Amino acid sequence: MAASKRMSQSFTMDPSPVVTDEPDDAQQWVEDWRNILAKDLIDSRIVEVDAETSVEDACEILLSENTVCLAVKATEAGEQPYLGLFDWGDVNAFLTLAASRQTLSREYLLENPRVDAIVSAARAGHVSIRLVSNLSEKNPLETVSESASIIALLEIFSRGAHRVLIRSSDPSSGPFLGIVSDRRLLTWFADYTPMAAFLETPLHSLSLPSLQLFSAVITATSSSSVLDAMRLMSEEGVSSVAVLDDDSRALLSAVSVTDVGRIVVPSQSKQILSTPLQQFIALIKAPDGSTDGADRYPVYAVSTTSLLSYTIQKLLATNSHRLFITRDTSGSASPIFASPLSGVVSIVDILSLFARLAHLDVDPGRMQRHRRASSASANSTHSASGRSASSHRSSTDVRLNRTPSLRTSTGMDGGGTSGGNGPSK
Repeated sequence: MAASKRMSQSFTMDPSPVVTDEPDDAQQWVEDWRNILAKDLIDSRIVEVDAETSVEDACEILLSENTVCLAVKATEAGEQPYLGLFDWGDVNAFLTLAASRQTLSREYLLENPRVDAIVSAARAGHVSIRLVSNLSEKNPLETVSESASIIALLEIFSRGAHRVLIRSSDPSSGPFLGIVSDRRLLTWFADYTPMAAFLETPLHSLSLPSLQLFSAVITATSSSSVLDAMRLMSEEGVSSVAVLDDDSRALLSAVSVTDVGRIVVPSQSKQILSTPLQQFIALIKAPDGSTDGADRYPVYAVSTTSLLSYTIQKLLATNSHRLFITRDTSGSASPIFASPLSGVVSIVDILSLFARLAHLDVDPGRMQRHRRASSASANSTHSASGRSASSHRSSTDVRLNRTPSLRTSTGMDGGGTSGGNGPSK
């Protein structure tokens, strides 16, 4: 854990924003929003999976169905048909847990019943998806009724959730109609014509205390391994990390939990985990040029002077959840790549901005703070128990590689090569 922590770099600068006032038309906008139904923004169907399905099989369903999330069916009939959700963030959390199995002491397992249950299931040879649902603590089960407006979506997404299930009022159509993602809501706001002038506001002028334009950025170097990046995402509670060139410290790209899921999981070799990020990025980008030979390099960065409209379009165009903020430079031939990083801006941040216009009490950083606190507590326990781990190794090194799930992460032998479909940050 300590090695991966050293990769996390803090790029900060003193903010001097000129905070914009609330637009005069904001009240009318909010009234319009109250008349837009959340169900009209459904952008994906619900893919169900039995709670006892193995993690490996669930990952195969994610890939074969070309979806980013599964709904875990409840084992018993009740008011809620689903126990929770399962996505690539949960996969990353499970992979990281599996790769860190040797640090799990008996004391730690006793203090963390869920982890203990996963380890016990791995020993038995079958880790069910119900144990891993929302293991990342970034994928809660959130629902609203089909009569709810997009104001209800704003409130949920501004707390850090990424998707909402729409409940049906007609039993004949099933309990839910579909899923609305935070990206779909952001697309709707980008097309909301009355707000066009407001969207031309520079990022540094936006009135949003949680906008992380001048905060630490979680980064990894190009020579760091895939497993290093996975641990960083798990420990820091983020869905992607910036990858910097070892020498120039320039931003090369980003690696996300979705990249891990779509490339690491199908691999038949555990060596993928030790692959340097520079090579892993090449695997991510490979499908983009496989049909027309074009080499595409999405730039996951904007500057503090970038307009809100440009930032939104960049988030949508790169299919990413967050962008990295670069300091403005002059005289640079490639300012985006060469400029040092100063912060991040995410879909959650922007939707929180709109939520504040609706006078909703939101805290987009709450979930991330909780995840980081949980990770810090776990890491502290690992460190404290590490000194005595060798004496317990025979009983606590539970060999997660005995489970048939996720061979690459758990150390099972295999001779294949990696593959995947393109990333979604």
